[in-house]
Amino acid sequence: MTESIEPQQPPMVETPVAGGPSADGSASAPHGVPSTSSGPGRVLVAVYGVFALAATARAGFQIATKLSEAPLAYLLSALSAVVYVAATFALARGGRLARRIAWAACSVELVGVLAVGTLSLLSPQDFPQATVWSVFGQGYGYVPLVLPVLGLLWLRRTRPVPVQVTSH
Repeated sequence: MTESIEPQQPPMVETPVAGGPSADGSASAPHGVPSTSSGPGRVLVAVYGVFALAATARAGFQIATKLSEAPLAYLLSALSAVVYVAATFALARGGRLARRIAWAACSVELVGVLAVGTLSLLSPQDFPQATVWSVFGQGYGYVPLVLPVLGLLWLRRTRPVPVQVTSH
């Protein structure tokens, strides 16, 4: 009696995120894919870290001392601080969950910069005080506009590569 055995496709697995723990717990950079926090990623993490500190300090001071002057602007500054802190830690950490958090943080930041930048131009009376994202980050040399784009591009460049596992 002969049985027909259909060839099976080997299962697809993701390689560990570069720089993340490998099976033995050590950091790895499989297939030449850089870690989110290595190479140019270190500069990205450092810039996000500076913005996280600056936005947190600015928002904390503004909310504590003069919230009634421009509540929308100051609360948006606090939101930007939370986003920058999340992006900083997620990009520095690496790993599957951290990458998802980084994608979300960079995406929220980009949408925030575009929305607040547009609203601050169309309705300046709603923004009597500037936020980090006002006029697309003009007060910060437009870095808040460029930073999430660079973050998203870096996350894309360092994404895990699917690898086929062959069984013997």
